[in-house]
Amino acid sequence: MAKLKVDITKHILIPKHTKLSEKEKKELYEKYGISIKELPKISKDDSAIEHLEVQTGDVIKIYRKSTTAGDAVFYRGVS
Repeated sequence: MAKLKVDITKHILIPKHTKLSEKEKKELYEKYGISIKELPKISKDDSAIEHLEVQTGDVIKIYRKSTTAGDAVFYRGVS
């Protein structure tokens, strides 16, 4: 039986996810005085980021639409 594959990144309720480069990670850590341990976690098996080919220790930037803030940015550490 064939398995149905759906690209959930196209769904209206899934915000945009991008993987930060090593340089961007370093800048984020320096800007906020944090390390990967202080970031909320996201599983590397999460279907919203499986297309990014992430590894443990990567940082994901999530762009969400907000009625009060316009665009809101969140960061997650891949575990």
